[in-house]
Amino acid sequence: MSVIAAIESNPRPLSRRALYQEVADRLRQQIFNRELEPGNWIDEMKLSQEYGISRTPLREALKVLAVEGLVTMKLGRGAYVTEMSERDVTDVYHLLGLLESDAAAAAALQASDSQIAELEALHAELEGALGNRERFFSLNEAFHLRILAIADNRWRSQIVADLRKVMKLNRHHSLFRQGRLEESLAEHRALMSALKRRDAPGAAALSEQHFRRGLAAAVPAGRAAGKPRAPRRRSA
Repeated sequence: MSVIAAIESNPRPLSRRALYQEVADRLRQQIFNRELEPGNWIDEMKLSQEYGISRTPLREALKVLAVEGLVTMKLGRGAYVTEMSERDVTDVYHLLGLLESDAAAAAALQASDSQIAELEALHAELEGALGNRERFFSLNEAFHLRILAIADNRWRSQIVADLRKVMKLNRHHSLFRQGRLEESLAEHRALMSALKRRDAPGAAALSEQHFRRGLAAAVPAGRAAGKPRAPRRRSA
């Protein structure tokens, strides 16, 4: 019997909640790993058989991922992995730039010496991971999330965590572009320097610039720069 099947068969009151959360975690990771591609229809019957569970906890898990923005529910058609449009990418980068630059300013002012040392250690690991893209991605996110934790605003951290999940759906992640890893690392280096100086305005400006350049790498020129879009036609 699989671990998930064992959990499902457990009659304790909390078993169903634990099960759909575990299913949501597994499904989320499959989406991040591109085992389920953006735009793909999610075959509930196939997945329930693969996981060794009934469709009820799977549907509960899909609702969780729909709230996170990773899954789109279409009336009468089922669940699909969300596709990121250029507009979506631009909007998410814009929000991340606002929220994380604000967090960087707060961290510069209120971080303890030991917290700055933690950030320096993370940054040193990031420097050493330049030849390993997957590790670089992981450490890059850890560095940003640590700044958010130090800034200590749980609502901001929650919103950013959800936005970062959605960004993983982007087919053209900014760090995929040739040379962007080195650019990103240099931007982190400058940000780390501002944090060590306790330069709040500088940290905010550098963080905002970091996301602006990330957007430029992820979205074709013109769109990333804010080129106006043609107005949408309304149906009569």
